[in-house]
Amino acid sequence: MSADVEITHALQELGAATLGESGARAMRARIRAVWPGARIAAPAYPVRCTPGDNLGIHVAVARAEAGDALVVDVGDFRELGYWGEVLTTGAQARGIAGLIIDGGVRDVTEIQAHGFPVFSTMVALRGAAKTRPGTVRAPIQCGGVLVEPGDWVVGDADGVVVVPGATIADVINAGRVRAAKEAAMFRALWEGKTTVELLGLDPSPIQEGDAP
Repeated sequence: MSADVEITHALQELGAATLGESGARAMRARIRAVWPGARIAAPAYPVRCTPGDNLGIHVAVARAEAGDALVVDVGDFRELGYWGEVLTTGAQARGIAGLIIDGGVRDVTEIQAHGFPVFSTMVALRGAAKTRPGTVRAPIQCGGVLVEPGDWVVGDADGVVVVPGATIADVINAGRVRAAKEAAMFRALWEGKTTVELLGLDPSPIQEGDAP
């Protein structure tokens, strides 16, 4: 098994929520899966578009490596369909793993039918122009988080996180420790413990009313 496959499996198993508490950088909650069950864990291929234009995305689909996830910043003009079924088909044909975009997408039913993981800020009908400057494979901001070549992205029903490439082993190790602690907590809860006990919480600020 290659190193990338091992990383993918580890990140998918841990999930975005656990990784977000273990050193990964959480994107803003506005970026969510556009269809239920969408999941991704892949190397990030950063893309920056001029607001209102998606030429950079078309170039990224042509240049990204198989297995990459496109991570796209469209600036402050998010309410356009920067991605749809045509780009989905082109991306799948080239082996691209998925899309994370701080902007709108369209053709959601078709994207789901393709099984292509997409995480976006919104669904928007009107399309974008294809003529303005942009960048590919250079650092960007997406969902309020810095994304650089060499980083990984993980997305699922809880949201999207960025795992810095320089700390990926540390984040995975911290995530595994956290997951093991949670598993022990689940067992203790089923045995009758409470979260107040297990987390050492102070219940004194909570007032209890008189019973009727």
